[in-house]
Amino acid sequence: MKGVSRRRFLFCSLALGLGARAAAAQGLPEEQDPFGGALPGEEQSFDPALLPPPESPIDFPIEEIPPRRIKKRFRRQMVEFDGPEEPGTLVVDPDERFLYHVLAYGSAVRYGVGVGRSGFEWAGAAQVGMKRRWPRWVPPADMVARDPRARPWANGQPGGPDNPLGARALYLYDNGEDTLYRIHGTNEPQSIGKAMSSGCIRMLNQDVAELFDNVIVGTPVIVRPSQGG
Repeated sequence: MKGVSRRRFLFCSLALGLGARAAAAQGLPEEQDPFGGALPGEEQSFDPALLPPPESPIDFPIEEIPPRRIKKRFRRQMVEFDGPEEPGTLVVDPDERFLYHVLAYGSAVRYGVGVGRSGFEWAGAAQVGMKRRWPRWVPPADMVARDPRARPWANGQPGGPDNPLGARALYLYDNGEDTLYRIHGTNEPQSIGKAMSSGCIRMLNQDVAELFDNVIVGTPVIVRPSQGG
């Protein structure tokens, strides 16, 4: 399967719902902030010197979303899995709105997810290149220019419960390069099971925290092509 297709304009986590342990960044020693600067010809006020820390210095408690708020099929559960992927692989089915963590041949933990809305779908193979707890979010320059809700965060929003990347983020890389796609938490639990993000994969904070603890940097990730479901 070809590597993840790149869309420079993806803003990942947003349908824009902007609403004590610090872990060191794992993976590459220096983060490239793909959402931090302007595209050629764009004006922007981004100042990298003002970026907040890559992760919040506070490991906030995660508020559990009651199961009754999530449709039964999108709740975390053990399921049979008949795909060909090796144990340890993360497999995203965007049409069904599921992410599978393959544990062994024939079984997986299945999570309900939110996926990219029409025009922002993607598919391919990648690897977890970096992991972060309560990561910062840096909106792209053109979003800052057009959306007053993003404007206060032109130089980055610190990680925390109100941050649209949620409690955890897995950064997807292809051949050592950041694809700009993420598997991350959300402060919009109503988006689980829906196609409303700008390309990234959203999970409940409690689910992405479990996944974060159970995968390592280098974990393979497969996103199946959408059939228009």
